[in-house]
Amino acid sequence: MFRETIFFNRLRPAFFAFAWCLAAVPTAHAAGPAPAVPPSANPSLANPSPELRTPVATDLASSAPPSVAHDSATAPAPSTGEASAPQTPSQNVTINLINLMVKRGLITKEDAADLIKQAQQEADVARAQAAAAEAAAQKVDLVAEEAQRAAQATVAAAPPPASDDEVRVPYVPEVVKNQIRDEVTRDVMQQTHDEELASPDTTPDWVHRFRVTGDIRTRFQDNTFPSGNATGQNFNFNAMDSATSPILVANGLNGNFPTYNVDQTREQFRLRARIGAEIDLGENFSAGMRIGTGADNQPVSENQTLGGVNNGQGSDFSKYQLWLDRGFIRYELGDPSDKYFSVSVGRFDNPFMSTSMIWADDIGFDGAAIQAKYKVADGVTPFLTGGAFPVFNTDLNFGTNSTTSGQAYQSYDKWLYAGQLGTTWKINQDFTFKGAIAFYDFENIQGQVSAPITATSAGGLGGATNITSSFAGPTDDSRPEFAQKGNTYIPLRDYVLDNASDQVYQYFGLATPFRETAIDARLDFSRFDPFHLWLIAEYVKNIAFDKAAIEQNGPGYLAPGPVNNIGPGGNFQGGDTGYDIRFNLGKPSLEKLWDWNVSLTYRYLESDAVVDGFNDSDFGGGGVGGTNVKGYIIGGNLALSKRVSTGLQWMSMDSIAGPQFNEDLFQFDLNAKF
Repeated sequence: MFRETIFFNRLRPAFFAFAWCLAAVPTAHAAGPAPAVPPSANPSLANPSPELRTPVATDLASSAPPSVAHDSATAPAPSTGEASAPQTPSQNVTINLINLMVKRGLITKEDAADLIKQAQQEADVARAQAAAAEAAAQKVDLVAEEAQRAAQATVAAAPPPASDDEVRVPYVPEVVKNQIRDEVTRDVMQQTHDEELASPDTTPDWVHRFRVTGDIRTRFQDNTFPSGNATGQNFNFNAMDSATSPILVANGLNGNFPTYNVDQTREQFRLRARIGAEIDLGENFSAGMRIGTGADNQPVSENQTLGGVNNGQGSDFSKYQLWLDRGFIRYELGDPSDKYFSVSVGRFDNPFMSTSMIWADDIGFDGAAIQAKYKVADGVTPFLTGGAFPVFNTDLNFGTNSTTSGQAYQSYDKWLYAGQLGTTWKINQDFTFKGAIAFYDFENIQGQVSAPITATSAGGLGGATNITSSFAGPTDDSRPEFAQKGNTYIPLRDYVLDNASDQVYQYFGLATPFRETAIDARLDFSRFDPFHLWLIAEYVKNIAFDKAAIEQNGPGYLAPGPVNNIGPGGNFQGGDTGYDIRFNLGKPSLEKLWDWNVSLTYRYLESDAVVDGFNDSDFGGGGVGGTNVKGYIIGGNLALSKRVSTGLQWMSMDSIAGPQFNEDLFQFDLNAKF
């Protein structure tokens, strides 16, 4: 409606003229020629001065048909003292005209209501301006009278003329009068403006409280696999665990397991589009929402592969889905640069200082978080972040259809409890340091092996081979709902088999708990500002990792130990440590044409240092991110305008444990933000 209103305002003179011509035709035939109106009947309306003319008044004066314009033209002429005041629009004529246009079918009632509202607002503005001008004129007259009386008093008190030829005349120079008039007018208009009378803001209040932001990224991606990779051995546990029914395995763990592509080059065109708004709710409260693209509802990426078939969308120019990506309420106190406190509840951005080695750039956190900082000395500002975040919530009816009694299974709710303490330190004019230590405690994230399962305990008859794919095991919910690549897995269902070769349905869960300790640091050298040189480093260790316990974990009907990250000799090769070092040069943020930055990163991330379902979605191999990977990342970005930039990134990755896996990934991006 806003754009339509602007368009109508630009064409309004011609539009009104055309509408009045249409309205005047039947009127002229019905009533005959209208009586002539003397041109001098209302000089201020017939020929208003350009600087006092309003759009509505001008249109009415120049285009009104006789039957409508007669009332205004024959109105009493204003007095001489009123001639300088601005001519206010006639609301009656405007409203009558709009109603006539509705009756003629030229506009709808909704448009008419908007036009009437606009006309009333313009009339209010004109009346306010007229009142301000009249007040200014009256004040000028008062000041001039006072100046005149002061001059006369000065003359009266002056000594008599020295001679008959000398005459004293009380007089205020014209330049002084003009100066007084200008100063008084300026003061009155400023006061009027301060009181929002001269130009009232007619924009609704809620518009000022919204701030809309968004971004679009298009990407070409090339996935190249060098020769020598172990085909058919890099298992895709996410495909197994996210399936609607478990996978059928036999003879221990022999089965048709889904695996990752490790030998065929793939090229992809991808799109990420997001739009959101932050809303000022007043009294330190705010809220935010954002929607975005995504091939599915996974947490780490909002990329949509163009033409990619997934979840019934894509290919043949099909439309793509949008997902609710952010939605939160926040309470804030203080200044974010000095003393600050906030509480956020809902789904919001990552509140922790970190790199994509632990948390993916696109990930959102569900739950509640607090953030605080307090400047304790010049250049030193410690900060604190903490929160509780639900990772998985057990279905209300989990297991009710899989037990003889119909009783539900116990819950396996998963939570993340996290805290981080750090500080920023302005070392001197050239160096700034920011560092933090964090602890991430995942509750119930590891897989749980079930009690022994038989067909009888599962509500069926015969041996375990009679258990169907629709059966839900008591610990099935301990498996990850989403995973990438790298973590170590164990089977979850412990069956009682009639024969060792029996085929049974199986799910897989994480072999270890996760309690991660992370250290982050950033050192920024800004002597040549706006160009900076900065170093970012991160170290993480899963202190809950126990290699001996993992090697003994698993169901009793199978040999103990994990099912992946096994070396050539059958030994478990998983690890618990990771580190990431990144050098950057250029502008930290791209703000204008030709701004640029480049970076070089080395990353080493063992299999179980972090949960692979939450970290970088690109640096992992097989078209996904994850752990159990090492390698280099080289990248650069260049601004094409204030809001448009392009970027290049090349990644070279090798596996650390288990079957050989190498990949080179190239990405070319075009980004736009608003």
